[in-house]
Amino acid sequence: MANTASPDGAPRAALALLGSLTGVALVAALHSRSPAPATRPSMKAPAPDPAAANRAARRLNRAAGTLAASVLLDSAVEHYRGQFENRMMYTPLVTAAMALGVSAHGTMDQRQTSHMVRDTVYLLTALVGVIGTGFHLYNVRRKVGGISWQNLFYGAPVGAPMAIGLSGLLGYLSERVRETPPGQRPMIWGLPAGRAVGVASGLGMAGTVGEAGLLHFRGRFHDPFMYLPVAMPPVAALALGRSALGPTGEDRRATRWWLRATAILGLSGTVFHAIGVGRDMGGWRNWQQNILNGPPIPAPPAFTGLALAGLAALGLLEDHPDD
Repeated sequence: MANTASPDGAPRAALALLGSLTGVALVAALHSRSPAPATRPSMKAPAPDPAAANRAARRLNRAAGTLAASVLLDSAVEHYRGQFENRMMYTPLVTAAMALGVSAHGTMDQRQTSHMVRDTVYLLTALVGVIGTGFHLYNVRRKVGGISWQNLFYGAPVGAPMAIGLSGLLGYLSERVRETPPGQRPMIWGLPAGRAVGVASGLGMAGTVGEAGLLHFRGRFHDPFMYLPVAMPPVAALALGRSALGPTGEDRRATRWWLRATAILGLSGTVFHAIGVGRDMGGWRNWQQNILNGPPIPAPPAFTGLALAGLAALGLLEDHPDD
């Protein structure tokens, strides 16, 4: 049985150190900037590298695929546990598999044009995420007590469908970056692509933190490592938002560090969840039951996908400065 006592001793010291490092890195990310390079008045900015937009687009395809893989496996487990009571529960599996396929195709595609099939799949995937969120909200509201902590804890996870929606959104943004004409800076909805992608990734990361925080609060944070998904990604999201909305030429090293740490956190979270499954009664010998009832093993890489999107945004901001 899991220990639900509050952390003390070494775990408490580790959490205090984490909090201190988080605060220092946040201050550095929000306030540090490097001076703009000195240039002669008559010197023109170099023309954008055509290959840079394609590299950024493929990075976004990779991020979208990582999110799609996480959703595919997680929704398969969760909806199997629900015995696919509603046939619509097959929809996220199909769309996530399609999004994963076109993301793999986009990651390998070095052409400078968007792809109609990828665009269609990504838009469909984003739509499924929005509709799925509505279904999950309806599922929670129709339970006795309506919107309550009990129903939010044990009903359909409200924030989960938005992960597949984010996969579709990032994929759609990747196609907009990819179709940038040679010699021009990538633009999305009239905004510099790096800024648009950075804001979208930061908001998505903040939403994912909310879902992880809810479920870890349900588990009473019985393991000190359960604080990490609600401590590190918010810093990365704030720093990414500051970089996306801040002036060109600022120092983004702290932001990049936090995004990389968040990407690693997502992968390591899978390991921690697998350990949690192994600690349940019967361990991995009883895997058919424990995988369904234990911590969701495929869920944490959603942070990895969003961190990869944030890193792609930083690449766009540096390769294509807008002022």
